[in-house]
Amino acid sequence: MSSQFSSQKTRKPGERTFGLLLVLGSVYLFFQAYSIAGFSELSSAGAFPMATSAAMVLASCIIFVNTLKLPAAKGERFAHNCLPPMVAIIMALILVYAVILESLGFILSSFLFLFITIQFLYRRSVLTTLSITLLSLMVVYVIFRLAFQVVLPEGIVPEREIIASIKALWR
Repeated sequence: MSSQFSSQKTRKPGERTFGLLLVLGSVYLFFQAYSIAGFSELSSAGAFPMATSAAMVLASCIIFVNTLKLPAAKGERFAHNCLPPMVAIIMALILVYAVILESLGFILSSFLFLFITIQFLYRRSVLTTLSITLLSLMVVYVIFRLAFQVVLPEGIVPEREIIASIKALWR
């Protein structure tokens, strides 16, 4: 049985960096687990998280060292093979969404994010994109804000006043 992972003879672009990030993330999680209750006893609250994260540290160190031993693959580029432009653009849109969410609020920032992303990926008419965006936003808003009563960032849209006005109409 020959699988891609067991017979890999070269290092793909970005594997060293990913392996290092995996080690650093595992070490961070270990110290977070240690901060729960220290290593006072085996039945403490942090014992299982520490054991799990210690296994992660060990496994990620082994993976990282094995990755360092492999020669680099010929003719492969990180931007082309690991991070295509479409993925990079969507990641950038998600980052912008995360940055503007608190200041613009959920409704406006989600509308902008959905509209731009759907238009970019679906490439249909603006009216179709607008319809899909509004329908999606309404469904998400009704489920999370009204049904589950999740508090979403309000931003510049006076959401509480709008909801109060709508409720007043039903009285």
